[in-house]
Amino acid sequence: MLRLKLLALALLSTSVLACGGSKRFRYPTTDAGLGLERVVLYRNGVGYFERAGKISGDLLTIKVRKDQVNDLLKSLTIVERSSGRAVSVSMPLDPQTWANAALATLRPGQGSLAQVLDSLRGSDVTLRTKGGSVRGRVAMVEQLIDPPDDDERGGAPRNDHRVTLLDGDSLRVVKLSEVTGVELEDGDLAMQFNRTLDASAGEGMFQQVAVSVRLTGASTHDLLVSYVVAAPMWKPTYRVVLPTEGKGKALLQAWAVVDNTSGEEWKNVRLALTSGAPIAFRYDLHTPRDIPRPDLTEVGVHRQATAMVGETTYTPAPPPPPSVTTAPRPAPAPRRSEKKPDAKSASRGVGSGGGGGRAAADSWAGDDVDEDYGGYAEAEEQPAGIDADTLRRSTLAQAKAQTVSGQTRFELADRVTVPEGTSTMVAIVNADVEGEETFLFRPGGAGYGYEVNPYRVVRFKNSTPFVLEPGPIGIYSGGSFVGEGLSETVGAETSATIPFAVETGIMVTSSVASDRDEQRLIKMSRGVLEVEQFARRTTMYTAKAQTLDTGFTVLVRHSKAGGAYLLANKPEGTEELPDAYLVRLTIAKGVREGTLTVIEQTPARTQISIWNAPALDILEKLLLHAELGADAKKRLRPIIDKRRAVAKLEEQIAGVTERRNKLDQRAGELRENLRAIAKNPRAGEQRDKWTKQLDEFASEGNKLGAQLADLEAKKLDMRVQLEDALEEFELIAPTPKQP
Repeated sequence: MLRLKLLALALLSTSVLACGGSKRFRYPTTDAGLGLERVVLYRNGVGYFERAGKISGDLLTIKVRKDQVNDLLKSLTIVERSSGRAVSVSMPLDPQTWANAALATLRPGQGSLAQVLDSLRGSDVTLRTKGGSVRGRVAMVEQLIDPPDDDERGGAPRNDHRVTLLDGDSLRVVKLSEVTGVELEDGDLAMQFNRTLDASAGEGMFQQVAVSVRLTGASTHDLLVSYVVAAPMWKPTYRVVLPTEGKGKALLQAWAVVDNTSGEEWKNVRLALTSGAPIAFRYDLHTPRDIPRPDLTEVGVHRQATAMVGETTYTPAPPPPPSVTTAPRPAPAPRRSEKKPDAKSASRGVGSGGGGGRAAADSWAGDDVDEDYGGYAEAEEQPAGIDADTLRRSTLAQAKAQTVSGQTRFELADRVTVPEGTSTMVAIVNADVEGEETFLFRPGGAGYGYEVNPYRVVRFKNSTPFVLEPGPIGIYSGGSFVGEGLSETVGAETSATIPFAVETGIMVTSSVASDRDEQRLIKMSRGVLEVEQFARRTTMYTAKAQTLDTGFTVLVRHSKAGGAYLLANKPEGTEELPDAYLVRLTIAKGVREGTLTVIEQTPARTQISIWNAPALDILEKLLLHAELGADAKKRLRPIIDKRRAVAKLEEQIAGVTERRNKLDQRAGELRENLRAIAKNPRAGEQRDKWTKQLDEFASEGNKLGAQLADLEAKKLDMRVQLEDALEEFELIAPTPKQP
């Protein structure tokens, strides 16, 4: 009989939690009795592991931590290297299934003895009290509030519980405050309690599950086991030694920081590091899934046929399902040589680039050409300080690199040992690259208090054919450390600009102006002109040096205006970024100040009629365009002449109309005056004078009206002639040459 002391539950849980941290280190990620041969770490939180060795018998047992079971099932590959046969794998069900069935009152921070007993209604228990033991099935648990004792005047009531047990035909009542121990008579129930306590203490996650592998054939088996499980991502860090003359050969070094939290020592293993972004995810393959099914019991009992009218429609039978194709067996894996691996074999990586796929049995094979980015020289007398030669000689880049499925893999040529719970740095790049030291000005300057100051930066080209992952970069110059920066991903054959200090001796200011260019004809068809007008944004940068007069260059990161704006008159050496231009502001030797003008413009196209006011001016300028052919000019000139004649008539009509309007205005004023003095008998002389002037205005107005009618007739006639000429007239203007 299994018995559990419920009164000690709190103490038990506390003790397990307290020692859980030390006990977890006893359980490595995987323990198979096979030596760990190879580790490949990725940047997405997974690692690929290979184990190899010989076992006797037909059973291989792999112990894996519970939190790694699903990753193992996704990627586990076990191949017998002598025959290449696949094998069957079996393991116990997910322990979480049992934990889900355990009592919810035992969750951390929840539950009391009264609640636990109340949840055990119907279960057989034995309650031990000072007066003896009482056994029975838990019937109910009731809360009691006892009044204070007589000698406790003013005391608070005491809370207690009453437990009722059913023993045969009798109900026996016990106060919970008198209970000193509880025994569970149901062994399965006691096991649930134990497993729930394990889950509460975290042991369910870090204990191991045994995976049994059944082998067939010979009594001795030479096995290769591979799998992918969670592992900390490796972290890159870089060193750059600036060129002595400011521009030329720079030394680039890359190191990788490897963390071993697997629970076991990686002893004398082959280590590889993979960059890029392979996809990896979690997927539960261990927990049983129950699919609900309909209950059709009653269908076979209550049945009744329904009468239907026959139909003549014929439906052919569905096609038979496709035949099942048996997957081919994996080819036998080559037997691993006992000799020390050569440079080429040491650089080969696993065929699967991602962390979530199965590792192939022959994963060491590859056709990529290896390139060595390491170097080593004989030791010699070291110069003072840290310069490029010193760092180059002091670093043995142990890695060879290759590209696998678009990802860069660094294979360490020598085997390494990484103790459990430690970090290890390994050199992966030690190469000369083209670099320079210069200045970079960004919008807003170099930060708060340095709004007008540029950064000191190092620019280098990643001349290696591989991607450098993001990481910190230490900058060295003149034999010592001068600053550090942070790198984004640097692709192969691309340049990187790394700010590492603020240059307070240089100030950069800017001014912005906006304007519009004159309209330019694009196309003319039947009197409709398609015209283009440039909107411009002009930014002027001015750089001033306080003491530097040896000449220098400031790279200005000019943000793009956006929209349809394009860079006009691109300055020499300009580099285009996704959201900005990198332009060079060069200050000559002996000069401490210089300017740079950046012009961005956007064309805005619209259509206007030849009768609109700007049309004539646009056509007259086009007639003077040197790129316009003689035939086009010959056809365009009469159009312009007729349009100019119409414009002249329109100008005359406007002048006559203005004179007539003024005359009508003065005549109206005279009429108002005449009405004002109509009843004044002494205003006869003034009345006669204004009447005479009014007659003169009427006569002149008639002449102007006749002149205006004549001009309108001439204008109409000229418009008809121009419209007839435009009926079949089309013209495409020449494209102006870029300066």
